[in-house]
Amino acid sequence: MRDKAVAMLTALGVAGAADDPLLDMVLTNVQWRIKNLSNLSEIPEGLESLAVSMAVGEYLNMKKCSGQLEGFDLDAAAMKSIQEGDTNITFALGEGSSTPEQRLNSLIDYLINGRIGEIYRYRRLVW
Repeated sequence: MRDKAVAMLTALGVAGAADDPLLDMVLTNVQWRIKNLSNLSEIPEGLESLAVSMAVGEYLNMKKCSGQLEGFDLDAAAMKSIQEGDTNITFALGEGSSTPEQRLNSLIDYLINGRIGEIYRYRRLVW
């Protein structure tokens, strides 16, 4: 699971996650959160991708809140148009009025909470 989280963070442009002990703590917290919500002792294979997404979201949130989010370009998704000579290409951004930080917050929120309903398919009743 750790390798998948590192791969996802690398794909998002976050450098140095592979050597960061914070990632291990976040992965452990997410695993316990899923186990507590589902009342299971092990995370099922069907929830592994959810656990990775949640861990990446938690990691980004902790790094952002502590001011340590390095290697993540907030302005990368802010490009609205490109002009080459007499050709102008305009990109349709659904949230064109959002600031880069608002888009980052939306991404983090989706990663942490966007698929939380999937846990309930695996939930077990505890008496």
